[in-house]
Amino acid sequence: MSQCGSSKGKSSGLNQHYEEKVRPCIDLVDSLRSLGVEKDLNLPAIAVIGDQSSGKSSVLEALSGVALPRGTGIVTRCPLELKLKKITKDNNWRGVLSYKKLKEEKEKILKDPAEIENAVLHAQTVLAGKGEGISHDMITLEIQSSDVPDLTLIDLPGIARVATGNQPLDIEEQIKDLIEKFIKRQETISLVVVPANIDIATTEALRMASKVDPTGQRTLGILTKPDLVDKGMEEMVVRTVNNQVIQLKKGYMIVKCRGQQDINDKLNLVQALEKEKEFFKGNSHFRALLEDGKATIPLLAERLTKELVEHIAKTLPQVQKQLEMKLEKTSKDLKMLGDGVPLDENEKTNFLIMKIRQFNDALEGVKRAEEDLRNSDTRVFSKIRWEFGRWKLALDSKAIKTEEILRDEVQEYVRTRRGKELPGFVSYRTFETIVKKHTEELEEPALKLLKDVKELVHTCVDHIVNSHFSAFSHLLRAAKDPIEDFLEEQFQIAEEKIHSQFKMEKMVYSQDELYSSQLDTVKQKSSTGFGLKASFVSADVREMSYHLTSYLKVFCMYLKELKDRLDRLKSAGKILSKFVHSA
Repeated sequence: MSQCGSSKGKSSGLNQHYEEKVRPCIDLVDSLRSLGVEKDLNLPAIAVIGDQSSGKSSVLEALSGVALPRGTGIVTRCPLELKLKKITKDNNWRGVLSYKKLKEEKEKILKDPAEIENAVLHAQTVLAGKGEGISHDMITLEIQSSDVPDLTLIDLPGIARVATGNQPLDIEEQIKDLIEKFIKRQETISLVVVPANIDIATTEALRMASKVDPTGQRTLGILTKPDLVDKGMEEMVVRTVNNQVIQLKKGYMIVKCRGQQDINDKLNLVQALEKEKEFFKGNSHFRALLEDGKATIPLLAERLTKELVEHIAKTLPQVQKQLEMKLEKTSKDLKMLGDGVPLDENEKTNFLIMKIRQFNDALEGVKRAEEDLRNSDTRVFSKIRWEFGRWKLALDSKAIKTEEILRDEVQEYVRTRRGKELPGFVSYRTFETIVKKHTEELEEPALKLLKDVKELVHTCVDHIVNSHFSAFSHLLRAAKDPIEDFLEEQFQIAEEKIHSQFKMEKMVYSQDELYSSQLDTVKQKSSTGFGLKASFVSADVREMSYHLTSYLKVFCMYLKELKDRLDRLKSAGKILSKFVHSA
């Protein structure tokens, strides 16, 4: 039986030169998949999906030349990787079915195609249990024959709309999750099987494919059961196959596989192919599709092989890039684990002391601003200094903006709250209210600065803990828990101090000499034309602005002095130092 071309001079419908390129490409991906790397890499594949009773199993049966499980309800209960390998040296048929159960490899050698159906059903029962549930575990069926194309397909369960019999109530969601796991990968071509006698727009399989592949770049539609199309609807089917209804970049093909009556009549697969060809030749509507190479199983096999090889060639560079990245990361992870723990009890103690000493040395390095920069481009102190630099800019900006803002604020207060006092006399209550308002505006930025610094310290220490103890889960927890508790405790203390500081700052006070000096400076600046323009404001507004500007400048100066008193961020060093000594 030849399923991939009508010419005897061709093998699988492809010329010899092309065929020599096909097998190595497909073998490469199959060998990668057999190694189990698909857990880490997305390999090129063709996934076959369809609603229940769409004819999906019949298409696979016709392509493989063997009878796969058929029936009503969920027939495919596990992903089935179907490896078809064309051999030309002899006509001996070979089959191997394999799967993994609890990390144990199960393999069955098949000597006759008739054994396949029961072997697949048994494997599904082992993996998915009795009943009609599904499993994500893969079954691999490899077939070597002179009558199959060079092709690898992954058959997925048909989409069930409603749970029946002993199916799980959420069977539809389970199946969709399994299908989506495969077809959402950019490396997967979705082969969507749809009966020709229904409205293609209503099929769930095509909707799912469109969701993950909106442009149809990775989707090929297969129409089945053309003999069941109602009279008068043939033109709609032709338009669909010609990509004029729902467009897909890869387009559509149409096939006619064995139906149940054909099976009852014991029509074998070779005869079914002849019958299919005669059907399309004899149908006035569908004959043009055959002539255009869009109909019959042999032409579908040729098309799929070509699509798969081209897809492999296109995606292999990306797969190689993924592999290199995974390899690099795995090598780093392995290196972090080190050589393991020594077996001798005395050596274990020395090993533990060494690990803790190295950890403490790393923390001391951060405290002295001398940490190793191999895994980071900026020291922690530099990051914290930059945060305090932003805080200084915020204070300077506050003092500068205040001069412009105060005039409007004072004018508003004077307009609405001035009592019987004459112009030019300062209302202390108005002055105090405005000072408190501007003081409160700085409290939230100060708390945010504290949180940002705490996060920088926590990130740094957490990285050091992970880098030293990632291979030792108990040590990791023993180090992390107290560190996080300590950092949180110190954060709470610092937060309380900031709240307390701002609470005190709301009580308006300054040393007489400092305040008087600043007031003189502000008035002199105003008289030289750089401050508030006396000719444009009333005497009371001008006087109030002098006092407010002076006080707020003193206040911001004090906050900046507070920052300087941290002695170049020694607070962060103290946090680390205290932990080092307690460890």
